Amino acid sequence: MNRKLRMGMIGGGKNAFIGAIHRIAANMDGLIELKAGAFSSDPELSKASGEMLFLHPDRTYPDYKTMLEAEANKPADEKLDFIAIVTPNHVHFEPAMLALEKGFHVAIDKPITFTLEEAKQLKAKVEATGLSLLLTHTYTGYPMVKQAKQMVKNGVFGKIRKVYVEYPQGWLSTFSEKDSKGAAWRTDPSRSGKAGCMGDIGTHAANLAEYISGLKIDKLCADLNIVVPGRALDDDGGVLLKFDNGASGVLIASQVAAGEENNLTIRVYGEKGGIEWSQMEPNTLLVKWLDKPTEIYRAGNNYGALQSSFAIHNTRTPGGHPEGYLEAFGNLYRNFALTLLAKLNGETPAPEALDFPGVDDGVRGMAFIENVVKSGQSNEKWTKFEI
Repeated sequence: MNRKLRMGMIGGGKNAFIGAIHRIAANMDGLIELKAGAFSSDPELSKASGEMLFLHPDRTYPDYKTMLEAEANKPADEKLDFIAIVTPNHVHFEPAMLALEKGFHVAIDKPITFTLEEAKQLKAKVEATGLSLLLTHTYTGYPMVKQAKQMVKNGVFGKIRKVYVEYPQGWLSTFSEKDSKGAAWRTDPSRSGKAGCMGDIGTHAANLAEYISGLKIDKLCADLNIVVPGRALDDDGGVLLKFDNGASGVLIASQVAAGEENNLTIRVYGEKGGIEWSQMEPNTLLVKWLDKPTEIYRAGNNYGALQSSFAIHNTRTPGGHPEGYLEAFGNLYRNFALTLLAKLNGETPAPEALDFPGVDDGVRGMAFIENVVKSGQSNEKWTKFEI
């Protein structure tokens, strides 16, 4: 097969932050083209969004059910290959299930669903259909995150003992629900789910901790807070962690850390040394040693002799040319696309292409939310991480 993959989008219409990010990321490597969309629950806004994106009017739909039904009946040389779902949390599950039932692969924003039970059902559907699902945990797409993961996996630092991950933001430091659509749905239990801050960014922190360390959270002890008066869901919290190899950790997430932008930072320590990486300086990885000075790794595709194939595969430019959030997002879509293209051509995807978050990460993310909320409401010190 020698063509671009055809993508349809649900949600992400005009003025929607994350929809534009998905489209930029999908378009970055020339492997994907947007061909259809149901961009809003408002048919007129969906139509206007399709016009803005120069889509054919016949492939801009008033709702996702109409789109999936119509697109499933297209001839093979026109039919969509996958659906990107970029709606609020409560409108993830049904579109994803229907897309899989109609034979489409799925890319979906995190958290994967509204509840853990929905995530389990979605996993069963993915397994039953044999289709692929991309979950956009963006931060796993950075080259230096890939490098850190491979160094830990290869035992460079020995047994992992300690994980610190923090994700402070300040954008919800005031009650902005009436002025911001993003704030309104993220703090609304009927649209966001059981958790606010922990569901929105705590899941990113937990996913990154497990991704780099290669460990799984086994127990946790959570403290959730509502700092801003009148808010319905947590906007701040901290979680003590125990991992399945006995390592301990600390996870901090806050959206009321006034002055902070998007300062996701992780440190992982083993017997011989460890790593430190920050999303605000994403091209730099600090590698720390027990018995020698800290080393500084920098992203760059001209450093092939010094870095893992996974880091190089996800780097587009030589050192000194910064790559950031959009490129990391693009790496997820590229790896997903390369995997789908290999499958369509009857080939085995390369390990580097298969390295993107999927449905299992989605289930664990929803379990993290459930367990953190349960622990935050409990008087017990430790809560077993249950799925």
